[in-house]
Amino acid sequence: MDPVSEIAQMIDHSLLHPTLTDREFEAGCLLARSLRVATACVKPYAVKAAAGLLTGSGVGVCAVIGFPHGNSLSQVKAFETQKACEDGATEIDMVVNTGKVLSGDWVFVEQDIEAVLRETNRQGAILKVIFENDFLSRDKDKISLCEISSRLGVAFVKTSTGYGFVRGADGTYAYRGATLPDVVLMRRHCSPPVRIKAAGGIRSLDDLLRFKEAGADRIGTTATAGILGEARVQYGYS
Repeated sequence: MDPVSEIAQMIDHSLLHPTLTDREFEAGCLLARSLRVATACVKPYAVKAAAGLLTGSGVGVCAVIGFPHGNSLSQVKAFETQKACEDGATEIDMVVNTGKVLSGDWVFVEQDIEAVLRETNRQGAILKVIFENDFLSRDKDKISLCEISSRLGVAFVKTSTGYGFVRGADGTYAYRGATLPDVVLMRRHCSPPVRIKAAGGIRSLDDLLRFKEAGADRIGTTATAGILGEARVQYGYS
């Protein structure tokens, strides 16, 4: 595989913004198809349409579950996963219940993840577990999530939704998204079969390559066209 295709296969093209219109969604799916990325990452209601637009392209459909705050009942997350898979999703990105993580209720957290994993396994899909690291100030919480995810045997752990806005002292909201230290920590504390997805704020080829070097196997981004355009120039394909 040539280097540009290898980079494309690292990318989940994100189509998750709350204001995304039908026209923008369709254009995004067609872009994902033309660039032959790993998946188009879409909201649950859009899975069936995405699957139709991507049929025969080799580009998968990734659906987000409990997005973006992870607060749905575990049974609801499992049902949402079932419906997404029935509509054509092959990958599922679920958000953990952050309040339960911060409370140290690891039994609940593990059962919540397991409920979705059981359904993805039943449907032949793969599961990515989103930690939402912007909300987790303690490394020990991220490490516990790595250990639970490894014990359960999920396919990926993921840094962020891209929408984990935290209120600052001045009353404004901001987010960091993926950070290199978090990816390094997650790689160190996950078992070798568990892969790492970094998402949130990755907008250039340099960003992608730095996260890859730190241990990321997959990248979630809206800047897919720009990143792959840079890659074509860098590797002499332009």
